[in-house]
Amino acid sequence: MADRFRGYLPVVIDVETAGFNAQTDALLEIAAVILAMDENGYLMPERKFSANVTPFEGANLEASALAFTGIDPWSPTRNSISEADALELIFKPIRKAMKSQGCKRAILVGHNATFDHKFVSAAAERNGIKRNPFHPFSTFDTATLAGLACGHTVLAKACEVAGIKFENRKAHSALYDTEKTAELFCMIVNRWKDMGGWDLVLQTR
Repeated sequence: MADRFRGYLPVVIDVETAGFNAQTDALLEIAAVILAMDENGYLMPERKFSANVTPFEGANLEASALAFTGIDPWSPTRNSISEADALELIFKPIRKAMKSQGCKRAILVGHNATFDHKFVSAAAERNGIKRNPFHPFSTFDTATLAGLACGHTVLAKACEVAGIKFENRKAHSALYDTEKTAELFCMIVNRWKDMGGWDLVLQTR
């Protein structure tokens, strides 16, 4: 894995939020899928983690965003935890996976990855977490990759083209969207390998 991605461990992340501003709007859900590579060099989802998050003190909650996701931030059935605890739940296994796979850092994989990266980074900074495992600005964006490989940038449409089952009624759950994004990313990387693209890269090294 370290050789394939220049020392980085790809980790798929999706967040659900109460708006678009990472500095002011609440982080409500976060999920991660850690990827692994088999002995033949094919990527696959390995482990998944998720948490419902309690809005931080003073967080903005946009009514339109809550209506879109269908999330009630204060529902007791969410069993939500603080941002700090949610990030530790996600970061701890990522750090372990980095160590076991010989990677120096994780790199965030997401559908429209800049959005997720901004919210994760803002939450880490807000909670004084100094060991954020993710690269500070680089990401792998499956919206861009899917536009190239599948001709669609919308996650549901790209999955349809790729032959990945996608249930719209489950969309906008951080865990479900992360799982589907992970499947899509693995498909694109593995198909590139099957087409001989990775062999061409190796020949130029």
